[in-house]
Amino acid sequence: MSATRYTYLGPAGTFTEAALRTLPEAATRELSPVASVSAALDAVRAGEAAGAMVAIENSVDGAVTTTSDELINGSPLMIYREVLLPISFAVLVRPGTALSDVKTVTGHPVAQPQVRHWLATNLPDAQWQSAASNAEGARLVQDGRYDAAVAGAFAAELYGLEVLSDEIHDAAAPTTRFVLAGRPGRVSSATGWDKTSMVVWLPDDHPGALLELLQEFAVRGINLMRIESRPTGGGMGSYCFLIDCEGHLSERRVGEALMGLKRICPQVRFLGSYPRADKGPASPVRQGTSDLDFANAADWLSRCLDGRGELPA
Repeated sequence: MSATRYTYLGPAGTFTEAALRTLPEAATRELSPVASVSAALDAVRAGEAAGAMVAIENSVDGAVTTTSDELINGSPLMIYREVLLPISFAVLVRPGTALSDVKTVTGHPVAQPQVRHWLATNLPDAQWQSAASNAEGARLVQDGRYDAAVAGAFAAELYGLEVLSDEIHDAAAPTTRFVLAGRPGRVSSATGWDKTSMVVWLPDDHPGALLELLQEFAVRGINLMRIESRPTGGGMGSYCFLIDCEGHLSERRVGEALMGLKRICPQVRFLGSYPRADKGPASPVRQGTSDLDFANAADWLSRCLDGRGELPA
């Protein structure tokens, strides 16, 4: 395995590259752009890269389903880091192009829902064509294939383009969440501000099946941060769920929740416990769900089994 290579959706100038460069270790790694999210993760699976930075969700359009499906299918991968990157879209054009000259616009499909109202208002007759990435769209504009690209303003200089309009996103303060995925390995130590991710397959389609899954978290006081359903390909009504929850696998409540899921579900794929990138307040640990509460309950059970009796009040 190349221990010094990280892959990302290229070419140079993508938001994914920008997210990757926020990691301190990126300064000492070989950063390799590839043509797709699948190619970035496949390089990790093949041992050709130590990690891949990929977008997993955004605050406007939700999940990036390509990444979700890659984490669900194929040989297992683990998430080791996450990055929350504020996103600011711009319209990039060749020098001298006016807004009235723009008849075709390109960009990544995930970008389009985040700028659709701006495009409808300012370029109502322009035709949208999807590109493999926003930076690839900029490169295609440079080559004369399209009139304009939706990308980060920082990509303009890389491709000899001009910023025709900046800050064109429809929602205020859009943010994309990226994760650094690698091959399965030892889980890093808990920081006290962590997230745990997994994929869970329902055992069958019956009333209360999803409720039974969710109760494994609820009874242990674990806050779910995200739950996303994806079809398994096994027919209509067959789904699995990608779940992010607060906490670290080493915490008793989180570890026991995953054991509970494993007891009732045919398949559970652990995707990692890693430091959270957000700065918001953590949900308080409910009474009876702390590691000390679990330890005290286990000690009480041991005393019951061997006849030592209860501890004095």
